[in-house]
Amino acid sequence: MSVFYKVENVPAHDVLLMPTREVALSCPRGDIGLGFCPSCGFISNVLFDPSLHEYSPGYEATQAFSPTFSAFAQRLASDLVTRYDLNGKDIIEIGCGNGEFLTLLCELGGNRGIGFDPAYVEGRVDSKAKEPVTFIKDYFSEEYTHYQGDFVCCRMTLEHIPDTADFVHMVRRSIGDCPDTIVFFQVPDVKRILRELAFWDIYYEHCSYFSLGSLGRLFRRCGFDVIALWKAYGDQYLMIEARPSIGETAPPLTQEDDLEQLAGHVKHFSENHKQKLDTWKHYLQEIQRTGRRAVLWGGGSKAVAFLTTLNIQDEIEYVVDINPHKHGTYLAGAGQEIVAPDFLRQYEPDVVIVMNPIYREEIEHDLHHMGLAPELLTV
Repeated sequence: MSVFYKVENVPAHDVLLMPTREVALSCPRGDIGLGFCPSCGFISNVLFDPSLHEYSPGYEATQAFSPTFSAFAQRLASDLVTRYDLNGKDIIEIGCGNGEFLTLLCELGGNRGIGFDPAYVEGRVDSKAKEPVTFIKDYFSEEYTHYQGDFVCCRMTLEHIPDTADFVHMVRRSIGDCPDTIVFFQVPDVKRILRELAFWDIYYEHCSYFSLGSLGRLFRRCGFDVIALWKAYGDQYLMIEARPSIGETAPPLTQEDDLEQLAGHVKHFSENHKQKLDTWKHYLQEIQRTGRRAVLWGGGSKAVAFLTTLNIQDEIEYVVDINPHKHGTYLAGAGQEIVAPDFLRQYEPDVVIVMNPIYREEIEHDLHHMGLAPELLTV
């Protein structure tokens, strides 16, 4: 694999709650060296050290407080329930977080659910499901491959796993001789990250990166037939639906033929990302020089990567997030306090930098409701 992007001394965790600024600034750190395989298109952090990670109840990654995200999850769950007749079925979710999506699938189709996640916090989701939903506070491993599901779901988790083929092989073994089992995975789209020079979407927790093609090739290699590949959520997410292959694997889908294009995006990012970094660095320094106040909106991984990659501390004083569980905590690595949107009424920022453009309209509405009209920028 050829390494095309390096960042040193970045926080090992982005959304682990940091109770004080001192804890946030002294959090464990690691290095990033993104490598690209020209044969299969896989991109990974070749310097990744999994021992630095701590997925515990203090890990706060939910996006469910956003109306925009909740509407997307509702549409996706409804579509899956309808398309695969998930009614009265057994559903397994790997990396279920606090169980919002699994519970939704069970509510919509009267399904039974089992969710795996070491960071699960009991009682965070008010379930109206008629059938039982069980949560196991652990990683999905060989220990649990005896659990059988008609539908196996894994959203925004595979990118956190370094040995992706081993993991997907394990999922395939857990299914065994059940050809009707449907597998659904969701991961970030690396081509968008590379094309947009989105350095804020490259962080230590994400050690594995996929295009539609490399995702399809991975699942075929591990004994699956790929049913469908598509993008969603402003083309930020990749979706794959697959089922166990019996005998010869089905031919690739047209979306999987992307190696040449992906190599071009890698070259583009390698040659141009420094200019993007310099542009943002100079802009934030100019804001500080002219005495204006700027905040970031979105206290998650993107904000951590944005600020720590740029080595920003004093230029930005606060980060806004709608998740109440984050309020009063501090951003890993950079140390900014995470505040509620209402805090802006008194702070009156001149500039609000939106860390994900898909939330711009939602944030603009909230600012207008508070009687604020700062300059609104999206990364």
